[in-house]
Amino acid sequence: MLARILFVVASLLLPVALHAAGTPAEKVGFASRLTIYLAKGPPDACGPGCDRWIAIEGEIDQAAAPRVRRFLAGVQDTQRPIYLYSPGGNVEQSYVIGRLLRGRKAIARVGRTIATACAAGTQVDAACLKSKNAGGEIEAELTTYHAMCNSACGYLFLGATSRAVAPDAALAVHNSKLVLAFHGHPAPAAVAEYRQRRLATADRDRAAFIAAMGISRELDDLIRTVKFENLHVLTRAELYRFGIDTRPLAETAWKLEREARPFVRKFAMLKKENGSSFRTMEWRLSCESSKRVPLTFAGEIDETAVGKSTLLITADADTDKAAGGSPLRAGKYEIWRGSIDPDMVKAILASRALHVRETTPMPDDKADVTKFDIDLTGLPSVWTQLVASCSTAASVPKSPWPAVLPQATPWLSTAWPASPWTASPQPNVSAAPSATTP
Repeated sequence: MLARILFVVASLLLPVALHAAGTPAEKVGFASRLTIYLAKGPPDACGPGCDRWIAIEGEIDQAAAPRVRRFLAGVQDTQRPIYLYSPGGNVEQSYVIGRLLRGRKAIARVGRTIATACAAGTQVDAACLKSKNAGGEIEAELTTYHAMCNSACGYLFLGATSRAVAPDAALAVHNSKLVLAFHGHPAPAAVAEYRQRRLATADRDRAAFIAAMGISRELDDLIRTVKFENLHVLTRAELYRFGIDTRPLAETAWKLEREARPFVRKFAMLKKENGSSFRTMEWRLSCESSKRVPLTFAGEIDETAVGKSTLLITADADTDKAAGGSPLRAGKYEIWRGSIDPDMVKAILASRALHVRETTPMPDDKADVTKFDIDLTGLPSVWTQLVASCSTAASVPKSPWPAVLPQATPWLSTAWPASPWTASPQPNVSAAPSATTP
């Protein structure tokens, strides 16, 4: 009876989209076929000195691997980073592509490429996909905000030898779904036996792939516990512990927030020295006057501390210019806000990094000293946008931050969502299977 089985489908996909509208590709925000193309953005768009990258996006279809192989064969620059934005798809194809990326010693990041020639919100319409598949280099912008690499996309990501997931992006996993389709009416016992054998094979293949990529078996153990109908977004601690993204400090790019009082912000997650837990923090520069510029820092409080910490901030272009002091406490966060003069602003804009030194009182009259650098790449261009936005907001009342921050500071209450990428619904793919195993 088993000889009459036509095909077996094993797929890793997100649940059905909650809001159905338009074509299948448009309603979910992803093309139904994996798209790969070259992109070019403004200076430092993809990191210091980097303005060109490879975009891989859309569902991983059953013919994706050969296309990716042909494409990569024509790209000689193996150091050009690859940005992934995909809901998943064909598992077997994802393993093949992951191994291709490993052979290339690829640099992979989770990020969304937005082609400037495509109208906003139409990145997957026919005209836009045609231009992306034309073979040329596409002018584009790059963002990690709400970017995702979910399900089978994760296996592409694991294939790279250098991997980075920004704090505002998501790498999510769940177990595979096995769909059997028969011609005729095989005996239930035969179907059950075949299903068990196929599931066991799928589990072995996944475990073998994860191990071959040098990732902890804890990831495979976790995937086995997550039902297909659910989705688990890997935490920063899990990304680190599993060996997926082992950076002790992960940062977002600087981003302009066009609110009543505009500001630029950056989120960062810093690994604590003891253990694998991470501390979330935020940096802001905002409008005020031509003479003073507010610089704000907010970070989670170290629960083992016995007193207020002290912050010292310098810029590498001029270390004689410094700012700092003792932060105020607001709930589970500590907030420092100081006004810096134009000379320090110039030093910051001319620097590659802010040097930060935190001194925290600990029990037994000891002090914990933490030093780290905050990347300033991309800040000058965003700062220019902020200055322009500040001029248009000149008639808006003064800064909403009071001299003493209360426990329920408005901006702080929304600054640290448990999952930044779920603040608004994410696009999902349809439930139709997309991976076929003969």
